[in-house]
Parts: sequence; structure tokens; C-alpha cells
Amino acid sequence: MYLADRSAPAGAKTAPDGAPVRPPAIAPTVLALGAVSLITDVSSEMVTAVLPLYLVAGLGLSPLGFGALDGVYNGVGALVQLTGGHLADRVRNHKLIAGIGYGLSALCKPLLLLAHSLGPVGVVLALERTGKGLRTAPRDALISLSTPPESQGRAFGVHRAMDTTGALLGPLAAFFILNAAVGGYDAVFGVSACVAVLGVVVLMLFVPSGAAPGPAPEAATKRDGAKRGGAVGADPDGTDPGGAHSPRVSVREAAALLRLPRLRALALCAALLGLTTVSDAFLYLLLQDRTGIHEQWFPLLPLGTAAVFLLLAVPAGALADRIGRRTVFLAGHALLLAGYGLLLSAPHWPALPYLVLVLHGLFYAATDGVLPAAVGASVPAKLRATGLAVVGTGQALARFGCSLAFGAAWTMWGAGPALAAAAAGLCCCAAVAGFVLRPAAPDTEPDSATDPARLPRGTR
Repeated sequence: MYLADRSAPAGAKTAPDGAPVRPPAIAPTVLALGAVSLITDVSSEMVTAVLPLYLVAGLGLSPLGFGALDGVYNGVGALVQLTGGHLADRVRNHKLIAGIGYGLSALCKPLLLLAHSLGPVGVVLALERTGKGLRTAPRDALISLSTPPESQGRAFGVHRAMDTTGALLGPLAAFFILNAAVGGYDAVFGVSACVAVLGVVVLMLFVPSGAAPGPAPEAATKRDGAKRGGAVGADPDGTDPGGAHSPRVSVREAAALLRLPRLRALALCAALLGLTTVSDAFLYLLLQDRTGIHEQWFPLLPLGTAAVFLLLAVPAGALADRIGRRTVFLAGHALLLAGYGLLLSAPHWPALPYLVLVLHGLFYAATDGVLPAAVGASVPAKLRATGLAVVGTGQALARFGCSLAFGAAWTMWGAGPALAAAAAGLCCCAAVAGFVLRPAAPDTEPDSATDPARLPRGTR
């Protein structure tokens, strides 16, 4: 920030009196996408809230079987993320690819009404996650490209807060439907399908087809003692990297992204930490197993996580913009580790469910929007969706492996030893991530995301 320079930047809009017009604090694209995510998450979380109980208590799956299905639920979306991100950059229409993803997920919801065994349920969930995988990177790219680099933590925080409002309302709706409707699970799936269609309609009507990239900073600013690479808003010659006149993005260019040191470090750390992050569904099953929560109240457990996430997503994003995304991201995993410790050490403490859910929500507030904000500051604008997909895919595949391993460990050793192993692994991986993401020396060269001479060929 240059407080002494009061002149408007080149190309900035001005008011009739000549004063520069400040852009809105949060871009309209971010708010529109937040509304879409809110509605879609109501639909998705209605299903997610009852799915573990439906599969384990209703269909009789073992923890190992549930771990395999939960891994598929996350792993399929991870594999498709790369396809969705690359397609969005290649066709230069992020809204189109995101819309296909939202539409596919909406079509899968009514199919759950017809699936009453492990095989069909697995296929439907895989298709639904395919839709999520297609839409995630294009959606986050739209958010990143419509926001100045110095405000991306706040923008992602606002989007995640709106998204989490849906995550808060979804389990509530599932709870009331289960207790009021005959054939409760089928009623939940049917209402979820109708809400998902509404989300697609809002996307088509209110989200613009493109987002102008945020302005690149005039100079790199220091964060955590290192020079922070800003998001590239334009090519060095002034052309729009995602515009109609730019060449199509090739697979070779996308693969060359991993030559960017900061992106490679973020991808590695996200994957490492994902290997020891127990999935939400398993965490709620652990809470029920270790505290004896009645099945009637199980759908309400995600509300604790969602409520804390909703309250703190925006402050956590703004804090990350101010003090450094690395610090906030690692602090979030430390809070998750504290939640694991409470589950292991105080299973009969009456306040345990509340404290664990608070720590779980704090973990998401400190990581879920902060990671894509950090990625957006490390990737050229024309490859933004692909870069986000690379990191997201690595993280999701790691969590897929964690679900399989944790389900197997629970089946063989029991819930306590399995969680102890996960906690020990998370502690070790967090230490490695802290070292890999350590601040660079002050005299290091500029980040390759802002220095055109260091970008891979084809991204300049």
C-alpha cells in the first residue's frame, strides 16, 4: 500500500469531481457465487448430515466399508478437479464449466431415492463428486480473478462464510425432515434435489460469464519476512491473459505450473496435511462413539462446526491478509490437533462435543479460504483455475487415502488407537509443512508469479 500516493491508478474510474472511485470491498461476482454456494450447500449438507448414519446404521456398513465409500466420495472429486480447472482455463469460460459441475451434482440428488445398497449408492456419490470436482476450481478462479491480490483472503472468507451458512441450514433442514416425514431418508434426498436445482438457476441468472482479473500490485509486499508474489492481472505487454485474444492454454503449460517454487511448496504441504486430516464424517462418528450421543441428534453435529466457521471465516481471511497466510494456515491445523487430543484424553467430559466442534470450526475458518488465497497469489492469471486445481487435487487425494487408512485402522485397532495414530501423523506433517513454507530470506529473488522472466514458457 502506498499511502502517500493519492492519485488514481492508470485506467481507474473517476467520479464527476475527479476523485477516484473505489471498487466495492467485495466484488459482485464473489457475492453472487456466495449465494450459489449457500443454496447448493443447503442441498449437499442435507445429504451429508444423514449419510454416515444412513450408511452405517441403515445399510449396515462396517467402518472399513464406510471409509472406502467416504474415500471414493472425496477421491473422485479430486481426480476431476484437474480436468475442471484445465478446461476452464482452456475454453476461457469459468462459469460454463462451473455450471456443468453444479448441474451434474443436482441431477444426482434424486438418484439417491433409487439407491438402497452399497454399489448404487457408491456410483451416485461418485457422480455427485464428479460435479463438485468440475465446479470447484473454476468457481475459486472466478473469485480470485475478480479480487485484488491484497484482499483475496477476505474475499474467500466472505464466500466461505456464505457457503457455510448453507452448511448450517442443511443439517437443520435434515433434522426437521427426519423427525417430521414418513420415510425420513427419502424425504431428505427429495428435498435436497429441489434445492440443488434452485442453486443452478441462481448461477445461470446472476453470476457473470467472466471476471476481470484484479490489478497486479505495483511492487511485491513482504509477508512473514518474505516477498509476497502478487497475482498477475495481465501479461507484460498489457494484454488480458484470460481474454479472447490470448492463446489457448495447453496441457504442457498447465503441467509446467509445478515449476513455480511457491505453488509446488503449497501443493506438497496441502497433500501432507491432508494425509492426516480425519474426514468430517469420521469425526462426527468418533464423537458419537466416544460420547454416546443419541442417533436422533447426530444430524445436528455439523451445525457446531458450521456455526463457528460462519462466524470466523471472514475475520480469519482478513487476519491472513494482514499477518501472513502461512501463519494462519498452520495455526488452523494446530487447533485441529487440539481437538484430536481432547477426543483421546477426555471422552466422558460433558463439554467435550462442544469444544471439539468449536475447534473443528476454527480449523476450517483458518484453512479453507486461506489456502486458495495463497495459491491465487502464486499462479499467473491465465492459469489460475489450473493452479487451484493442482493444489486441491493433491489435498483431496491425500484425504481419500486418509479415509481408507483411518477406516481400516478403526476396524482393526478400534477408534482410540486409530485417532492416536492420526494425531501423531498430523503433528509430524505440520512440523514438515512449517519448515517447507518457512519465510524466504529477505534478499531472495522475486516470486516467479510476478517476475515474467521466471515463468514457465507459455505463461508469460
